[in-house]
Amino acid sequence: MSIVKYENVEILRKEHVVLKSVNLTIEPGQFTYIIGKVGSGKSSLLKSMYAEIPIESGEAKVLEYDLTTLKRKQIPMLRREIGIVFQDFQLLTDRTVYDNLMFVLQATGWKDKTEMDDRIEEVLKEVGMLTKSYKMPHELSGGEQQRIVIARALLNKPKLILADEPTGNLDPDTGEQIVRYLHDIAKEGTAVIMATHNFAWLEQFPGRLLRCSDKHIVEESNNEEKLECE
Repeated sequence: MSIVKYENVEILRKEHVVLKSVNLTIEPGQFTYIIGKVGSGKSSLLKSMYAEIPIESGEAKVLEYDLTTLKRKQIPMLRREIGIVFQDFQLLTDRTVYDNLMFVLQATGWKDKTEMDDRIEEVLKEVGMLTKSYKMPHELSGGEQQRIVIARALLNKPKLILADEPTGNLDPDTGEQIVRYLHDIAKEGTAVIMATHNFAWLEQFPGRLLRCSDKHIVEESNNEEKLECE
């Protein structure tokens, strides 16, 4: 089963065509980079995958959810299966790391307190932040906050992680740790799509590469497949 399947997809934002004629398939465990200038459509593509931006035409499926017919009440179910990592962290600043993660579990339908505590412990251990659960976000470094964001993304054992410039606010060494960790996640079978401006990661951590420019996505591989996008 493909994780993402787009066929002739068009996406509009404020009546402007942002993406058009997008044909794209993402498979389990695949690590995909999306590169391109600011405004070239990278973030819009990711936002369409978790139903933040509607698909206007074409056929689009993410984790077997049909995005063209998706009802509002189905969006939380879709997002429960997707992990999202933002550049600016988007942690709740008025509560601890533990409470940030608990909030997500409650919002995605978890009920059993013991199971919730166990899952929070598991994901914090995975990202090496088990001892930081009582900290407030402002007490953490940028790299530590991004690790918490990844832990948050992993809570529901997603089949797809969308990372939008996840190293943009980090120093090079910390950024390297984050990209390495995302690659390790992909090796475990989770598809990862990462938008980035940092071409150094592409050489250091090879993956599938889609370049977004002039309303096209060019897949830079032996086939040089051409897909359309902004």
